[in-house]
Amino acid sequence: MRSALRSFTLSLIAVALILSTVLVVSAQNREKFVISAKAGGVNAVSGRAETRSAPSADWQLLNVTDDLSTGDFVRTSRDGLVEMLLNPGAYLRMAENSEFQLTNNSLEALEIKLIRGTAIIEATGSEDTELAINITTPHAKMVIVRRGLYRVNVLPGTATELIVRKGRVLLADTHTKIKSGNKVIFNNNTLSVAKLNGVDKKKDNFEDWSKERAGTLAQANQRISPRSLNSFLSMQDPWWYGFSASTSGLWFFNPSYRCFTFLPFSFGWGSPYGSSYSRAFYLGGYDCCGRSGWGGGRIVTNPPAGRSISRPGNGSGSPGAGGGARTNPSTPSRDPDSGRTTRKSEPTLEPGRPNR
Repeated sequence: MRSALRSFTLSLIAVALILSTVLVVSAQNREKFVISAKAGGVNAVSGRAETRSAPSADWQLLNVTDDLSTGDFVRTSRDGLVEMLLNPGAYLRMAENSEFQLTNNSLEALEIKLIRGTAIIEATGSEDTELAINITTPHAKMVIVRRGLYRVNVLPGTATELIVRKGRVLLADTHTKIKSGNKVIFNNNTLSVAKLNGVDKKKDNFEDWSKERAGTLAQANQRISPRSLNSFLSMQDPWWYGFSASTSGLWFFNPSYRCFTFLPFSFGWGSPYGSSYSRAFYLGGYDCCGRSGWGGGRIVTNPPAGRSISRPGNGSGSPGAGGGARTNPSTPSRDPDSGRTTRKSEPTLEPGRPNR
């Protein structure tokens, strides 16, 4: 009897060890997956939210440890809020009673479709950071090309509202630029532009939550311990060599805050809400992509006098692909917002001008 009980107890312990090992490996793989520069990592969930992989699939509870793949859907209930990682340095936040599809999770062609409800995109960066975050709704297609704050509302009926609090958006169909302080209403095949008024500038609970999340993530960035970061950088994993000029940093998991925060490769990065991302790193006398550096394996939060920090490149000096953030100066023939080579300037749509 005692022998059988002892055998049963040992079996339970073995099963527990196996399960704990699986969970640890899963957590580690998730962290590496997000860090290896794909969008779709779920970074925060408040209230009830659900996900499914196809229109015909059943809805399942969304967890903060989930990584969404291309084609996945997410919806929130009347108390649900979700934060998802986009390309490094940008976050998608979805309000209650909303639904979106991650139509492409690659940085080269990142695209989110907001089916209904409201979303806020916070894009951190330096002043000259170029982005390419594609947002579609049932009534509009747009590309976020600058650091900033963007709110997209799919209104009941046949309209979409875009509010550009800070930053710049390129309308995909007309290549028209929408600048900070403007609102666009898309209705069927027409659109109208107006300056933000007092009502537009008022903040609701969702806006407050988004700002609170931004502060938490910036704080998580500032409070990454040197020991934790140096230990992380000492790993020689294959994902390290996958970085290219299409990324300006990486997602780093801060266990104290139980979320991923952005760790830039260069200085001068900050949130449009006002918080800064000032921490960068160099490894063993080289930067993260193998070029000679001055960091000597230390974490550096401010460059020495007379030193300048450039973002990592791919060895050829060429800019990255469309979905990533790029901070290289544009050539005279390269449009700084769309990233396309042009021979003439693109139209900028302002209130009071004829609209299509």
